[in-house]
Amino acid sequence: MNNFPEPIGRLIDELGQLPGVGPKTAERYAFALLKRRPDDRERLAEAIMEAGGSLTACSTCGNYTESDPCNICSDARRDRGVICVVATEQDLLAVERTREFGGLYHVLGGRLSPAEGLTPRELNVRQLVARLQNSTVREIILAFDHTIEGESTMMYLTRTVSQFNVRVTRLARGLPIGSEVGYADEITLTDALKGRSEIRSGIPAVPTQTPAVEEKLPT
Repeated sequence: MNNFPEPIGRLIDELGQLPGVGPKTAERYAFALLKRRPDDRERLAEAIMEAGGSLTACSTCGNYTESDPCNICSDARRDRGVICVVATEQDLLAVERTREFGGLYHVLGGRLSPAEGLTPRELNVRQLVARLQNSTVREIILAFDHTIEGESTMMYLTRTVSQFNVRVTRLARGLPIGSEVGYADEITLTDALKGRSEIRSGIPAVPTQTPAVEEKLPT
């Protein structure tokens, strides 16, 4: 049992809610913050509050933005015939850093994972379908992790958009199995974009022993 003063214990608990931060790491972060100068801590707190208060989701792509639509969706120089679908805003930034992609994005908001309660109803699938209905998109790039959840999500999206006359591609296998898009380096991700391959509806994108996630879009 830790004999921390209550304020420190609360800080550790809050830091421990962050992805990938375990109890020991949360403790280290907490004490590192306490050792910083008061004005440094104040600037950090202000930055967190400002980001949470001034940012909103782009009504078109779902990315964080200060203005709606975001600067990517409103950029007339972008290729509006290609949409790169990603799971998270972090994945969008990873693809954008390669400077290889000049089209638009769509942030799905996660990956299909029944174990975590993430079904098509909780993701921005309906918004993607609406974009395809009201545009002249010719290609959809599915930039998802090479994990069971990522593969299942790509298979579901491929079937969902099969009603439209669009080419559906995925990142090349330059990304190792189990790797996450948001943590890939620029060179690997650039090669994966250049070598992307087409996904055809009806052809399984995951091993046959992997159960597919089936759910119709909410009406």
